[in-house]
Amino acid sequence: MGVKYDHILVAIDGSIESERALGKSIEIAKRNNAKLLLAHVIDTRSFLLIDSYDPDIADRANKLAIDMLEKYQNLALDAGVVEVQYEIDYGSPKVKIPKEMAKKHHVDLIVCGATGMNAVERFLIGSVSEHITRYSPCDVLIVRTEK
Repeated sequence: MGVKYDHILVAIDGSIESERALGKSIEIAKRNNAKLLLAHVIDTRSFLLIDSYDPDIADRANKLAIDMLEKYQNLALDAGVVEVQYEIDYGSPKVKIPKEMAKKHHVDLIVCGATGMNAVERFLIGSVSEHITRYSPCDVLIVRTEK
């Protein structure tokens, strides 16, 4: 007897890894007739260094995120997913996705891409996918390949 997922969250950050995660989450959502939530967290820590040079950076980041998520939303709908929503939040993706967004939306599967960080970066800050796996209230699928 297989596991059925009803609410799938896919973490989207614009990387090739998150696009692979989107592709797999679309297939899983179709097989399970599940709702798909495209989640993007704008990491506000990155604004600290450039905010004094560009006060409009948050607005531009939000507009880019909306454009990206609407494109992916249409892609998922066109592929046959029945219900696709998206949500943008601000803060740390490694905290917001597993501890807040997944609980708020009663998610039973989180799909995210494996990060491309090297060993030193992973040691110092830890990968987002690692934190999602550690703190998620539900199953997590880490996507490494397109297949």
